[in-house]
Amino acid sequence: MPQLIDVLGNPVENPWLSLAKDATLEEVRQSSDKLLLLPFQLWLAEKAALLATGKTFGVWLDSDQSCELLAGDLGLLPLVALNFPTFMDGRHYSSAVVLRQQMQYDGDIRAIGDVLRDQLFFMKRCGFSSFLLKDSVKLEDAQRGLRDFTTSYQSTVEQPEPLFRRRA
Repeated sequence: MPQLIDVLGNPVENPWLSLAKDATLEEVRQSSDKLLLLPFQLWLAEKAALLATGKTFGVWLDSDQSCELLAGDLGLLPLVALNFPTFMDGRHYSSAVVLRQQMQYDGDIRAIGDVLRDQLFFMKRCGFSSFLLKDSVKLEDAQRGLRDFTTSYQSTVEQPEPLFRRRA
């Protein structure tokens, strides 16, 4: 079972039920869960009906879907999950930065999909706040991955000032 950790590397319980890419409004209505993580297509097609259910929703985006599509809805979404279909697909690093810096999203940005130990430090720097690890990733390795480096040169979401300004 995938392990969920926060940005500090602490294991956290995952209260969100993640629905499949082909989920339907009827599945949402029949679910007894109150916190549902939906594919963007379902959110887009059924937003009014979904909100009428009284449940709380998060939305997950595939790597070919722009986070700007959620611009008007971010106030309704306590969780935005960004799916990495393969570790080689890094498009959502930019999505996390856009969500944090340009759209001022302060909710949970979760990395899901092919999330590996070596990516965690860089994901954290881009604004991710939680990580759903692949089954093959050991918790201790992930925790070390979040602390791979003690100092970074560039400015990031996490540290807006570059090193030369911090040292001045």
